[in-house]
Amino acid sequence: MLGYTNVDQFKEKCGYDIDTDTWYPRVSSIVDIKAKPALYYFYASLRNYAEGERIKKISADEGTRIHEAVQAIFVGKQPKIDEDIAPSIKAFREFISGKDINVDPEYIERRVINKKHRYAGTIDALARIDGKLGVLDIKTSQGIYRDFSLQIAAYTATLKDELDDIQTHWILRIDQHRLCELCGARLRTKGGRKKIKIEWNNTFQRTCKHVWLDTVGDIEIQEFPNWQQDFEGFLSAKKLWEWENEHWLKEVGYLT
Repeated sequence: MLGYTNVDQFKEKCGYDIDTDTWYPRVSSIVDIKAKPALYYFYASLRNYAEGERIKKISADEGTRIHEAVQAIFVGKQPKIDEDIAPSIKAFREFISGKDINVDPEYIERRVINKKHRYAGTIDALARIDGKLGVLDIKTSQGIYRDFSLQIAAYTATLKDELDDIQTHWILRIDQHRLCELCGARLRTKGGRKKIKIEWNNTFQRTCKHVWLDTVGDIEIQEFPNWQQDFEGFLSAKKLWEWENEHWLKEVGYLT
């Protein structure tokens, strides 16, 4: 029962009121049950927990603005781009130029509800890429991790019931960095925190007095065609999440 003071707080943080008398847990809350070693390492590298929360809040704002800009561009709009995310958006525009990517405006930030497995979530976009239809999720992370697919597979399985031709899903990663012109090390500024990435066995990078080039965008897309296996992983995570939150789920009426 840790982490929540009352049932209303639990409902707001962990799910959606779908109808007047129906509440479903949020996909992102469910997948949070899985251990995240990279996140633990992030907190361990800081002075205190409060610093981590401050960085996460700024990072979330940056991510939201990138999401909104990318979604607008996908449907032909020309959004105003803030200077701090401009390199990412410039790289994104170059990346999609000439590519066969079509996004359905009606499915941008659309809530999807899985009544069979009793959960809900909000997708970033539904796209047809090179002729294949699938969910497209936008991440502003350093890499693409398999954990991400648990969440997207839950959306894909839900939409499969109404869109028979869904075949796959993708994760589109959008980030930015600066390279050292002397040694090739990377400097990434995220959430107001600067972090230098070097090769562990590269002595020159470790001793280099870095000279940083201008910030450039970093774009990557990865397809997860075998999403059914990840969906089984999501359902397993859901069972564990329900076990962890049994008290509140009974209070809500989700479990009996």
